[in-house]
Amino acid sequence: MTSSPPPADLEKTTTTPSGVPAVRLRGIGKRFPGVIANDDINIDVARGSIHAIVGENGAGKSTLMKILYGVQAPDSGTIEVGGTEVALSSPADAIREGIGMVFQHFMLADNLTVLENVVLGAEKMHGIGGKARTEIRAISDAYGLGVDPDRRVEDLGVGARQRVEILKVLYRGAKVIILDEPTAVLVPQEVDELFGNLRELKREGLSVIFISHKLDEVLSVADEITVVRRGTTVATVDPGSVTSRQLAELMVGAELPTPSTEASTVTDQVLLSVRGMGLADSAGGRPLLSDVSFDIHRGEVLGIAGVEGNGQAELVEAIMGMRPGSTGTITLADVDISGFSTHRRREAGIGYVPEDRHRHGLLLDAPLWENRVLGHQTRKPSAARGLIRRRAAVADTQRIIEAYDVRTPGPDVLARALSGGNQQKLIVGREMSGDPVLLIAAHPTRGVDVGAQGAIWDHIKNARRLGLAVLLISADLDELIGLSDRIEVILRGRLVGSFDPSDVTPDRLGSAMTGAQEATA
Repeated sequence: MTSSPPPADLEKTTTTPSGVPAVRLRGIGKRFPGVIANDDINIDVARGSIHAIVGENGAGKSTLMKILYGVQAPDSGTIEVGGTEVALSSPADAIREGIGMVFQHFMLADNLTVLENVVLGAEKMHGIGGKARTEIRAISDAYGLGVDPDRRVEDLGVGARQRVEILKVLYRGAKVIILDEPTAVLVPQEVDELFGNLRELKREGLSVIFISHKLDEVLSVADEITVVRRGTTVATVDPGSVTSRQLAELMVGAELPTPSTEASTVTDQVLLSVRGMGLADSAGGRPLLSDVSFDIHRGEVLGIAGVEGNGQAELVEAIMGMRPGSTGTITLADVDISGFSTHRRREAGIGYVPEDRHRHGLLLDAPLWENRVLGHQTRKPSAARGLIRRRAAVADTQRIIEAYDVRTPGPDVLARALSGGNQQKLIVGREMSGDPVLLIAAHPTRGVDVGAQGAIWDHIKNARRLGLAVLLISADLDELIGLSDRIEVILRGRLVGSFDPSDVTPDRLGSAMTGAQEATA
């Protein structure tokens, strides 16, 4: 990927729409020890508009939104809401000013109803009974959310859960709604429904701040787009005047990468064979996986497509030995590993890029060299005769930093200090350094910027060229189609069909994932 300067005619800020903005940020600055997160950020969000904010990981978007939602205080600058300067020292302050935020990871209690989730913490507004139910139905109808207050959240799909989160902030009186990566786990049909909801909010005079890495989606839904780079606003542009490539150049100074397919490297040798895998929930009731069988050959990327919550996470954890109670057999390179512990499976040749890098992939408060050892603490070069070799681990971490373009001052930096994309590149480098037979990559580019995304795609392609078997789980259907040799759809814990990436569309995959269309081989 070659670097180039942003187009000269885009390195400016467009004029603000007429009228007093719903939100005006002026000269926002925020510093942490050794890091300038925000530096003189200026943004106007018009009333009744969808305003997108884009930028690479570490550009300062998250810090900026935390400031606007009252989670953090700015070191400099001012915030105006409806033309009045405000001080936001907590989310409660933001909510009182009519600002609500829907986080990427939903904050809902599955065992409660929609009504109970919505009123939780806001019981004084309308109680917890009939008046609250009437208000929830009125809001749902007014904005086309289609939410039943008496449904249990555990029975709702991902798209419906997101609408519940939006309803929660509307119920509290929000006039400005911040959405953080709202389409990360949605299928195309659900994205279309969400965008319809956002346009309805806009028609009713509400303002939406939309944070996303998906540039095509940003261009299709936003009224204005602000680009943040290295903590500073570099442009606010009209979506009709730019392309995805130009936005990417503004963000990272490079062309937007494309996960294009390459010549087939698939051989006849089966490296992973799963037969008859089944798994029930912890109570022994509802099946989470049912009779799952598939093979992955040397040099093949098998993609798994499914709406979140249909068994893909359980499938990965069962293969890794993290889910006790699974049935069936797992064979890796002709060795039955069904009875192996997770540690033995990794030593047998499984590299694992987990879905949740913070929970299962990193020790955030440990230095990078210790994270390089994580999961590989009995293997060279980091260990010998049962002891960690610190000097060797540090040296190998430096090798990974250079080979995988992990942007950091060095191996002694804490993992927490890295942006999400650089954390992910470190994990990919660590797992590829263990000479795996099989690489399991679960949502490998979720929440990373276009630069890191392109680098991770290249590493997956390289694993395929090296003759690994790759199991790719992703909610990004373009990613699945671009990287996979074959795609299986999982629905309610079963594999319901196989697709050839060369002739399948995201819409057709999405229909199969939701059961709207029968999947066919």
